[in-house]
Amino acid sequence: MKRLKKISILLAVLIVVCAVAFGVSRYEEHKEEIKNTDEVILALDESSVTALSLEYDDTSLAFHKSEDGTWLYDADEAFPVDADKIDKLLNVFESFGASFIIENVDDFSQYGLDTPTCTIKLTSSDTEYTVELGAYSTMDSKRYVSIGDGNVYLSSVDPFDTYEVTLSDMIKDDELPKLTEADSISFTSTDSENYDIYREDDNTFTYCADDIYFTKNGDEVLALDTSKIKSYLSSVSYTKLTDYVTYNATDEELSSYGFDVPYMTVNIGYTTTDEDKNESENTLKLDIGSVDEKYYLRINDSQIIYSLSSSDYEALTDVSYDSLCHDDIFTADFSEVYRVDVSLEEYTYTFTCETKDNKTIWYYNDEEISIDGFKSALSSLSADSFTDEEAAQKEEIGITLYLNNDSFSQAVIKLYRYDGNTCLAYVDGKPVALIPRSQAVSLIEAVNTIVLGDKTSEN
Repeated sequence: MKRLKKISILLAVLIVVCAVAFGVSRYEEHKEEIKNTDEVILALDESSVTALSLEYDDTSLAFHKSEDGTWLYDADEAFPVDADKIDKLLNVFESFGASFIIENVDDFSQYGLDTPTCTIKLTSSDTEYTVELGAYSTMDSKRYVSIGDGNVYLSSVDPFDTYEVTLSDMIKDDELPKLTEADSISFTSTDSENYDIYREDDNTFTYCADDIYFTKNGDEVLALDTSKIKSYLSSVSYTKLTDYVTYNATDEELSSYGFDVPYMTVNIGYTTTDEDKNESENTLKLDIGSVDEKYYLRINDSQIIYSLSSSDYEALTDVSYDSLCHDDIFTADFSEVYRVDVSLEEYTYTFTCETKDNKTIWYYNDEEISIDGFKSALSSLSADSFTDEEAAQKEEIGITLYLNNDSFSQAVIKLYRYDGNTCLAYVDGKPVALIPRSQAVSLIEAVNTIVLGDKTSEN
């Protein structure tokens, strides 16, 4: 009995030893099947590919190339496929390499390839390739990949980084030109100002040399702030075209998005120059629709309708004259000023200048003064809001600036009391804007500093 028990124990030990030895053997065998590699495992000439499909999660997309070489969406050939985006997908497999190869795989499940993360099919003129993307390796977080040859590869580059796309990612969006300047701009709106902007490089209408954009109010020419116009053009150029609501709008759909009567239509005329320096005139048309506080954009009568964010909508439609004109009350270059007359209370003060050794020296009562504080206070005058309201209270300060300007010999600025916090600014005899009274106080203090005897020379 004891002998039988000993034999049983020995047999059990032998079985365990054999099992361990078998396991070690299998492990060693498995290790031998994993090899380092830096070889290209798939080299695909993208020009030869005639069909492409991909599937992951709930996304399934398939595209094919027509006889004329145009890429089409299988489910709807009216969808405007962006060929450059197809090329980006195909580029992944133009020279697809692996860092490790696992040969003669029997169990693909351990690599996540029984239920692939993504399945990609590529069809060329004579071959169809199926690429399956599995799990990540725990060793180095690289993706397991199968290309249908019985092996598993650890890819040097994860194809899913490129292939995780939706249909909206594949659309050929309308192109917005990169505008830095314009020849003309027109705004037509259902509940805002309708007006035209034109460009005049030879400015004779204002004493601001930077003014090149103007509009008209009757016969009156009104200047616009060039920096604001450029900012608006930049907003147009960089409007986000990332979310379309339809890519083949019917007349009924156009109406449902507010394009039967657009909230605003913007027409921008601009000039482009080709490599041979030939110029061509172009027009960009933007229709902006608004329905139930949702905003939409149509470009140049395209069939694609884009959803606009609130911020883009505001940027495209905040185009009133007040939004685009100068905020600064004094817009001339102070270097053109050679004399300043100041009326303050019942007194009048005059500051003059001369140039010596390329330095401008200012004088009051024949004594050198520093004009810096005055310049700073003058340049700080800025509109809180615009108005054509006539002055009803006393003048706080009046300034006449004499200019070395062929078109304008002087600029006249008067600030009137409006309320406890605000002053009314007149420019050249016309009410223009309401400004913070603190700005008027700073200007008055700067004048008082000069006339009360701060006689430090200007550097």
